[in-house]
Amino acid sequence: MGDKTKIEWTDMSWNPVVGCSVVSPGCTNCYAMSLAGTRLKEVPSYQGLTTATKAGPVWNGTVRFVPGALAQPLRKQRPRMIFVNSMSDLFHDEVKIDWIDQIFAIMAMAPQHRFQILTKRAENMRRYLSDPNVMIRWMEAAKELAPVVPKGTMFQLKEPLPNVWLGVSAEDQQRANERIPDLLETPAAVRFVSCEPLLGSVDLTQIRHPQPYMINALKGWHQWDDNTVRRLDWVIVGGESGPNARPMHPQWARDIRDQCEDHCTPFHFKQWGEFVSVSEVEGPGRHHTFPDGATVRRIGKSNAGRTLDGRRHDGYPGAPA
Repeated sequence: MGDKTKIEWTDMSWNPVVGCSVVSPGCTNCYAMSLAGTRLKEVPSYQGLTTATKAGPVWNGTVRFVPGALAQPLRKQRPRMIFVNSMSDLFHDEVKIDWIDQIFAIMAMAPQHRFQILTKRAENMRRYLSDPNVMIRWMEAAKELAPVVPKGTMFQLKEPLPNVWLGVSAEDQQRANERIPDLLETPAAVRFVSCEPLLGSVDLTQIRHPQPYMINALKGWHQWDDNTVRRLDWVIVGGESGPNARPMHPQWARDIRDQCEDHCTPFHFKQWGEFVSVSEVEGPGRHHTFPDGATVRRIGKSNAGRTLDGRRHDGYPGAPA
């Protein structure tokens, strides 16, 4: 369990499952895939998760459960935001249901933390958490985990778990249309979307539902059965970093920021990535010009920074605007 992380919107990562596979354009330059195939490739739990190619290591679809990592959050008493499976996808097709049950049982036993789950398999997440027997399975998993759980650990019997935030990745409008409706239909205390790496424009107020009809995901709709409004509670935006990074058009980020401001939705601008708008940071660097004339400059992630039009955006659910 990493006590420190470079991910700006969380405190640490927790990886009881490792390994994944490529499913959409946002996966092309995945940092976790590169890390698993280079620096971590000799670590036993990461061996054989990637295949070497001319373009670099690529996930081969193998996923692995790491039971020794399960109890790690229970040893941390100070409240933290914990990113679950930064090196995998909890709802990958190859992740077994009983693994997920154990992970949710641990989260139910650690109410002091906020767990952030981000997936590209929104349909699998919806099916899992919509199962009427899911809380019974968590209780059974908690009993099986008793030998590794510290004495005195409490178990919160509530669904959805109030300390678990559920999110989907949406790097462009197509992926937003595919994944956000499933997220909104999933029982959750907090729902969020990560538009990173942002590879195209995204209008969160015009999500095409499979029916089809349009959804304003920032406004949501009223659920008469449980008397709640299902909408996005948090939005993260970030450009791509790394040697093969693709540039983010400044207007794509501004449009999402403005959509969030119009609906009082917490907005977190994570990073520009390798490229920054020429209006944001002065200095040298290779230019990239979009068809509409907008220009960005490649200066590296650390130099590009996190300000959008001169302002940092560090919104979180429940935090003051």
